[in-house]
Amino acid sequence: MDHEIVIAQTTSDDEEQAKSLARGAVESKLAAGVHIDAPITAFYWWQGKVEAAQEWRISYMTSSDRLPALEAWLHERHPYDVPQWVTLPVTGGSEAYLSWVVDETRPQ
Repeated sequence: MDHEIVIAQTTSDDEEQAKSLARGAVESKLAAGVHIDAPITAFYWWQGKVEAAQEWRISYMTSSDRLPALEAWLHERHPYDVPQWVTLPVTGGSEAYLSWVVDETRPQ
């Protein structure tokens, strides 16, 4: 396969916002699919103190060539000042699935 596949992740403290960020990325062909994990508890430093929050993890399956557009799209819409944005390379998987990701993220 010529294209690299990545999983990009962010979080949201609002379930409806998470669904909106998921659906919008798929509708825009920026991600082939998106998973939203059940609420997780996050602990983190923010403005000099430890915070805790309930969040939903959003995982985008996309191709590396669509990643910059997905990141820009997300940052325009995400309500956090500093949203989590991490990418994980996919180093293996079924050829059929990986091809599907590439096919579904081709710009129209």
